[in-house]
Amino acid sequence: MKILYLNFGCKVNSYELEAIKQKALVSGHTETDDIKAADAVIINSCTVTSQASRKCKNAAKSARLHNPLCCIALIGCFSQAFKNDVCGLEYIDVILGSKDKLSVIELIEEYLKTGNHQISVNDFTKNDNFEKMSISKGSLKTRAELKIEDGCDMYCSYCIIPFARGHIRSKNLNDIKDEASALADSGHKEIVLTGINLCCYGRDLNGITLSDAVKVVNDTYGIERIRLSSLEPELMTDSEIDKLKACEKLCGHFHLSLQSGCDKTLRAMNRRYTCDEYASLVTKLRNSFDNAAITTDIMVGFPGETDEDFLCSLEFVKKIGFSSMHIFPYSKRKGTVAYKSVGQVPEQIKKQRAKIMREIAKKLQNDFLKTQSGTLQRVIFERESDPKYHCGHTDNYTKVKVLRKKQENNLHKKSFYVRIVDIKDDYCLGEIEDPTLHSLESMM
Repeated sequence: MKILYLNFGCKVNSYELEAIKQKALVSGHTETDDIKAADAVIINSCTVTSQASRKCKNAAKSARLHNPLCCIALIGCFSQAFKNDVCGLEYIDVILGSKDKLSVIELIEEYLKTGNHQISVNDFTKNDNFEKMSISKGSLKTRAELKIEDGCDMYCSYCIIPFARGHIRSKNLNDIKDEASALADSGHKEIVLTGINLCCYGRDLNGITLSDAVKVVNDTYGIERIRLSSLEPELMTDSEIDKLKACEKLCGHFHLSLQSGCDKTLRAMNRRYTCDEYASLVTKLRNSFDNAAITTDIMVGFPGETDEDFLCSLEFVKKIGFSSMHIFPYSKRKGTVAYKSVGQVPEQIKKQRAKIMREIAKKLQNDFLKTQSGTLQRVIFERESDPKYHCGHTDNYTKVKVLRKKQENNLHKKSFYVRIVDIKDDYCLGEIEDPTLHSLESMM
């Protein structure tokens, strides 16, 4: 069977689809990028916004149009949160929720064998365990995601994800250790620990916390860097920061989801921290990790956000000085508390606020890049795609480009210390220091 894979959404979705690909390969199936040659199409869906759901539906319609006879499987968050809507789509043959995603291969096989539509969308319960899945084979990517947590119990007023992902579930430490070792053996030097609410890792494992998972990967031979995906600020305690600081491979780059720099808006969002608490956490992280970069998500135009509230949020992000910001207007999501909230902000005002916030974000990014000028940074180089430059990232996730030299070997997945010599629009230019002196590979 030839399978075309389409992924929408977050790093967790990306990881899960890779695990499905590897299971399919072991089962004797192959991957194709040609829709007309595909026997099946697997669409790993996102539903964080209504637009995300529309994109998934449009992808399924397009697949059906270009290949009327193939099996189309829609799996994941959209199917889970809006089962009835998805079951009404006549062009979908296999419907699977967020539970037991690996079973999609068997469901497709059953459909192709019998012609009977397959529907498997089961409700989450508090007794659900973390679904066992792993990635072991190498890829062209320098970084590899390692999913260690699923689910969220926070129920922010704008967010559908707890309904799409269920309660908190965590991967046990032995499985994390085995998977990190396999990824290192396949050539990955950098691991990104990811989850739906990563800071909640271990809540179901009796005394285990995120720092324990980081330490397991930190102790894995062959891994040079560890990154953490998005973090919820209210769950980063002083004790946890101290334990994370002791893991020398952990990068000083923290994506702390802020959403708003206005306490009134944070309360309406059901976020569980204040701006002062957030600022205090940023200070602790910067004091604990040298040259740390703090990135974030900012929502503008949440229901009830006044001009004064927006200006408050704007001033707060200036105060923090983020190195990068993901900015997006609030989007109504059916099934959430905020969907029916009064004080919906007009679309034009949301667009204006997003534009203003992005202008500030650009200035803050430039200010941060200037602080990197002249410094010596460790860079792991990534896939060779630029004909003029070698490209990679520093520990704090600053993008760095190094001019190629004639007859120079491919630097993909190699580590060097690089001197930052110039600042560009959204990256730095650097020069590799004496490779015999500074190559990390020569030190191992």
